[in-house]
Amino acid sequence: MISKSDSENILVEYRRHLHKHPELSFQEVKTSSYIKQIFATEGVRVEDFGTHHSFAAIVEGKLPGKTYGLRAELDALPITETSGVAFASVNPNVMHACGHDMHMAIAIGVTLSLYRQRDKLKGRFVAIFESGEEVLPGGAQTIIQTKLYNELKPDAMFGVHVLPELEVGKIGVCPGKYMASGDEVYITVKGKGGHAALPHLLIDPIICAAEIVLGLQTLVSRKAPTLIPTVLSFGRIEANGATNIIPDDVSISGTFRTMDEQWREEAHNLIQQTATGIAASHGAKCEVEIRKGYPSIFNNPELTQLVKQTATELLGNDKVVDLEPRMTTDDFAYFSNLTPSVFIRLGAGFPGSDNPQLHRPNFNPSEGAIGIAHSLLTKILLTLMK
Repeated sequence: MISKSDSENILVEYRRHLHKHPELSFQEVKTSSYIKQIFATEGVRVEDFGTHHSFAAIVEGKLPGKTYGLRAELDALPITETSGVAFASVNPNVMHACGHDMHMAIAIGVTLSLYRQRDKLKGRFVAIFESGEEVLPGGAQTIIQTKLYNELKPDAMFGVHVLPELEVGKIGVCPGKYMASGDEVYITVKGKGGHAALPHLLIDPIICAAEIVLGLQTLVSRKAPTLIPTVLSFGRIEANGATNIIPDDVSISGTFRTMDEQWREEAHNLIQQTATGIAASHGAKCEVEIRKGYPSIFNNPELTQLVKQTATELLGNDKVVDLEPRMTTDDFAYFSNLTPSVFIRLGAGFPGSDNPQLHRPNFNPSEGAIGIAHSLLTKILLTLMK
């Protein structure tokens, strides 16, 4: 019999191997092979979704019942690691800076724990290892369209994600609307460039672009329904002119985020109308492209309450944090839009330390979070499947 401490040490070893050998989105060949080999050694059934490198590890209980799923992401980010850990990435400009290595280790542990107790369970457990979560269109969208996913048909889904600003030993949840949808906005303003000292002869796309950026902020301040969280931010403006040269074109790139699908569609139309209208008033032309990203995440209140209750029993009432909605995104939303789901935030910060944030080259979460999440999720699923 493997002891709890031995089991958690093994999961840390899995995590360190995955961290040391990261792969970018939709390129996770060795990552998926490594995890599949672990399951093959134990005898766990594995099935490919047939889309990139996504696959499922399946545990069938002795008696029929509902199906419960847990999502983990396979991919890393294009970041050069500076954490200084002994198991730092050996792959140039590739790093697990979002905790996906932790999530995979947790999902491996939960799967193996349930598999070893399968004769006591009713229903089915499915660990979904997802390729390409970090880039649009995201691996979840392709998974839910596959024959295998629709054959498995989870009745409830769980997701877990590390949160460095929450110290290790704690978990956080938020019932209802939790995370935003996320769309990419690309605007190209086309004017007539020339000598900066002769603006009366030109159609200045820089002045036009500046007015568009400011004008679009009224979508949030004056058009967005007051009770619906909304963010429209622009992080990149490119104008290839000079001190005395006005360019012909200016490109603007940004993100639009909200938590309501009807307003999301309406806002897309307003962005188009506002940008083109301002450009026309300057005599310029404007092209607007909005790449629709992930929908928003909704946490099922009943499942969220189960998580809170179980976490309180396991960790103590002071270790369970009620979180506020946040405007970041995750394609776990595709699962939460199909079936009752809950997205759990896992404390992974070192107490009293200025913990590096997600997507940073020095990101270094506490590995103590792995055992906590493993115990919590296993306990929740055993409750549901016994």
